[in-house]
Amino acid sequence: MKIGISMFVTDTSISPGELGAAVEARGFESLWMPEHTHIPVSRKSPWGGGPELPDHYKQTLEPFMSLTAAAMTTKHIKLATGICLVVERDPIHTAKQVASIDYLSGGRFIFGIGGGWNAEEMASHGTDFKTRFELMRERIEAMKAIWTNDVAEYHGKFVDFEPMWCWPKPVQKPYPPILLGGAFPYGARRAIEYGDGWMPIGGRDQDPLEIGRRFRQMVAESGRDPASVPMSVYGPRHELDQLRALRDAGMDRAVLAMATAPRDAALKKLDELADLVAGLD
Repeated sequence: MKIGISMFVTDTSISPGELGAAVEARGFESLWMPEHTHIPVSRKSPWGGGPELPDHYKQTLEPFMSLTAAAMTTKHIKLATGICLVVERDPIHTAKQVASIDYLSGGRFIFGIGGGWNAEEMASHGTDFKTRFELMRERIEAMKAIWTNDVAEYHGKFVDFEPMWCWPKPVQKPYPPILLGGAFPYGARRAIEYGDGWMPIGGRDQDPLEIGRRFRQMVAESGRDPASVPMSVYGPRHELDQLRALRDAGMDRAVLAMATAPRDAALKKLDELADLVAGLD
């Protein structure tokens, strides 16, 4: 089982370049960066992690720029959005950003995506909360068209553009792996329909082992090869027994979420997590 690291990197935390180098030096497989463009002060939408939204949600850096900084200080680790809010992004710009970072990193990008939970944040971008998943699918379909065609066009309900040229194309063919977030069963269904993997949050109300068994059954019933839609778990407990259980259940990856922290504290925590993961061998 592969082990990744995730952190909300801010202007007061360890820098993304330093974090990437430290993650790679300790043998982790990947580095994941989340996304929020802003947090509306109204705060009407409930956060699934608890009653109080942590400050780093409104302070986090832009993920593609952060991951590019990490790409410049690393050679091997995968660089991933976890997750990118494509419902708040122009699909043509985002397709170019994805292809550019895949090119600059030598084909190391993973495109983690999701529909998000903050209706007010989406509204600032002109996105209707009720139709966000339909919008997300169209934007991903449009990006796939751009990545895989010299002359690309797309005509949908929400996304529509005439034949166009757009380079670079991703290094990974046909495009970087697309992992969908979201809870069971709806997130799982979307991953099976148009993704290359599913990555639910590990510690929120759903047992990852139980939903993993049900997910594999759904994949089989869909007719897709289970190997083509692996399951990763985001934010499992930092406990050896939990990681062993996920590994033994056939999970493809566990992404360990770290608290936002300045350099020294972040490096200390990475050392602790490296020691924890060493116990899996």
